[in-house]
Amino acid sequence: MSQLMEQAFLKAKQLPESDQEAIASIILQEIEAESRWDELFARPESADLLSRLADDALAEIRAGRARKLDLGEPAELISII
Repeated sequence: MSQLMEQAFLKAKQLPESDQEAIASIILQEIEAESRWDELFARPESADLLSRLADDALAEIRAGRARKLDLGEPAELISII
C-alpha cells in the first residue's frame, strides 16, 4: 500500500464510524467506476466511437462553432454548442 493511502487510512481511523463508512463508500465507488471505464475502453467499438467524436469535434472547429475553454469563466456562462 502506498504511503499516501496509509496516511489516509490512519486519519480515517480517527473519524467517527459514520464518516469512515462514507469515505469507504466513496473509495469503493471510485474503484468500481474506474473498472467500468477500463471495461468500456477495452471494447473494440470504443475506438471507433472515440474516433468519430474526435472527427466531429474537428469539424466543429473548422466550421467556427468551437471556442477555447476559459477556465476562469463561470460555469453557467459556458455553453455547449
